Amino acid sequence: MASNLELKIPNHVAIIMDGNGRWAASRGLPRTEGHRHGTENLRRILRSSAKMGIRILTIYAFSTENWKRPPQEVMMLMRILETVLDREIDELDREGVQIRHIGETEGIAPYLLKKIQQACERTAHNSQLILNVAFNYGGRSEIVHAVRKIVSDGIPVDQIDEELVNRYLYTEGLPDPDLIIRTSGELRVSNFLIWQGAYSEYYATETYWPDFDEDELLVAIESYSRRKRRFGMTDDQAHDELDATL
Repeated sequence: MASNLELKIPNHVAIIMDGNGRWAASRGLPRTEGHRHGTENLRRILRSSAKMGIRILTIYAFSTENWKRPPQEVMMLMRILETVLDREIDELDREGVQIRHIGETEGIAPYLLKKIQQACERTAHNSQLILNVAFNYGGRSEIVHAVRKIVSDGIPVDQIDEELVNRYLYTEGLPDPDLIIRTSGELRVSNFLIWQGAYSEYYATETYWPDFDEDELLVAIESYSRRKRRFGMTDDQAHDELDATL
């Protein structure tokens, strides 16, 4: 890290954990091994995030489009999530991690959905770090879900604004991500946090997710620290607003 760089720790980091399959293929391993190693890596990144002072971590674990993958791979991903919930919940709870599920519940097997709900309920009191697990999640479907709920609740049209829509999203009550990281070198958002990421800073790395470690996370935060976040304002306006919040 450059000695003259003031490190700005983002409050909310979101990660598109991409490249598990290619990581495995590059080593002559089946894709499922890439997913297993990617899951192991999540534990390391969680600890690193907490150590750095990141308060909210959102991970893209399984998209609504991932159901189109080969049935065997989908089944394996479900088993991996079940295994993680069974093996890691005690430690996550001890370390003060609050687990939240963001995404659709329809389509998830009842036994797995019950485990997800139990993990969320058990850790709801924790405050060291919030872990949003985007599972069966799609940004467009989230917005459709919010619109349908607004209509169902009979909200008058003239009362619908951005603040109201925020309250109907899966991330209700949480700030938008400051930094969105995508591993594996791909340069697209893949239907992830479309609404919430409107003014997020994006960082892409060629590193596959299983190899994305604490040093890589630090490089991403260094990149974030060099940027000026204007939110549509001029440099002077953004600077004045930042001073007003300090």
